Amino acid sequence: MTDTLAPRGTQSSSRRIVTEIPGPASQKLHARRVAAVSAGVSATFPIYVDHAHDALVVDVDGNQFIDFTGGIGVMTVGHTNEAVVQAVTEQVSKVTHTLFAVAGYEPYIAVCELLAKHTPGTFAKKSVLVNSGAEAVENAVKIARKHTGRTEIAVLYHGYHGRTNLTASMNYNMHPYGTGFGPLAGSVHHAPNSSPFHDGLTGAQAAERTITHLEKRVGASQIACLFVEPIQGEGGFIVPAEGYLNALVDWCRANGIVYVSDEVQSGMARTGAYFASEHFGIEPDLVTSAKGIGGGMPIAAVTGRAEIMDASHPGGLGGTFGGNPVSSAAVVAVF
Repeated sequence: MTDTLAPRGTQSSSRRIVTEIPGPASQKLHARRVAAVSAGVSATFPIYVDHAHDALVVDVDGNQFIDFTGGIGVMTVGHTNEAVVQAVTEQVSKVTHTLFAVAGYEPYIAVCELLAKHTPGTFAKKSVLVNSGAEAVENAVKIARKHTGRTEIAVLYHGYHGRTNLTASMNYNMHPYGTGFGPLAGSVHHAPNSSPFHDGLTGAQAAERTITHLEKRVGASQIACLFVEPIQGEGGFIVPAEGYLNALVDWCRANGIVYVSDEVQSGMARTGAYFASEHFGIEPDLVTSAKGIGGGMPIAAVTGRAEIMDASHPGGLGGTFGGNPVSSAAVVAVF
């Protein structure tokens, strides 16, 4: 066990329960939550965290748990990773915010350089930094539409892309992400995915089914981008059949469609490679990343072919807090 938790009474690297669950302090916090926090924010576990390190979480009652949630795909390098804490501490004492479009700073540039280095493909790449996975997806759509001059978006069954109006439209599951929030965004077209344990199809057969569906439903010439999670997360950790993604990439190339790998969940070494696309030997035009890249700090990115990323006019991309200095410093430490 590391020294980080030891001063607060942690005795081992395993779970340790000292009260009923939830304990009295967590129950008091939950009562305050019910009174002050929107009921639209779900409460998965009845505990409230006091501190954490590596894969251990200690609640306000002193109960110690092994964390299998990882902040929902975020804490790849573990809670309060020493390198991340040091980088954030140093940066927050120097500058916390300027808005990169107004006065730039080195950590933003360093993150973009690291993403260019580690995302699949040896071609020239550029990035834009934002705050969340859904924001990255929305910006990738904007970029693809600007580059192609087309409007339609293609996505796959069982995919998940976010909770904004547009990304909720892109999700396979309407409930709970879009329930009662409509009308949702249009120009989104869902097509069958590859799920070999369920459909029994080879990669070539599944790709033919996906492509045929999209060509009949909307027409390849109308599609700006195809969004694909190389390994689907919420859909059930679905690994596509061999050759499926490669065939989709080839179809996109042949038809001027921007192929986007949504690696918000599967990226940053969660599958053993920096990005899951690497396992399939594909080179996406655009990659969206978030969650694990910040080591717990809020940041996300769209990275892709330089000529596509430069399609936007100045001022068309970015935002107030996108790629803020503190979160950017955390990304550099994570990489």
